[in-house]
Amino acid sequence: MPADNLGSGERVIWTGHTHVKALFGPALIFLLVAVGLGAGLAFIPDRYDPWASWALGLVALVLFLVGCLVPFLRWFTTTYTVTNRRITTQRGILNKNGHDLPLVRINNVETDRSLTDRLLGCGTIKLTTAAEAPVTLPDVPQVQRVHVLISDLLFTSVERDADEAREDH
Repeated sequence: MPADNLGSGERVIWTGHTHVKALFGPALIFLLVAVGLGAGLAFIPDRYDPWASWALGLVALVLFLVGCLVPFLRWFTTTYTVTNRRITTQRGILNKNGHDLPLVRINNVETDRSLTDRLLGCGTIKLTTAAEAPVTLPDVPQVQRVHVLISDLLFTSVERDADEAREDH
């Protein structure tokens, strides 16, 4: 998160993309497209060359763009940021969508980890507020560490608010 997006006294505690597991499928597609293109070019009869080579290359390019580049850009442009005041999500390649959730509005922090997620060290964090549906952060890398960071920030915020309330009386 750029410094000009932070409020006075706000600092970034953690920032990251969704887990790299989102790129496993596109990497497999890339390998299949590359192998398919190589095999296709090797087996094209000479009488169909160069038109068949161009057609095969065009099909491979479209498959690469749709199956590899777009998912990579989605992964790269999806970020989660935890500051000492809020949790921010940003998504979008051309159109950016974002959501800010102030820490003071969070009532509960849950994690959800499947067996695959546990093996890869990631998971989903659900942030519950009193007024809205839970905010879900899927595929958070180092989910346990992020969960502890958010919980620490919440308790620090509650303790600070209680200290301020005592000082006011």
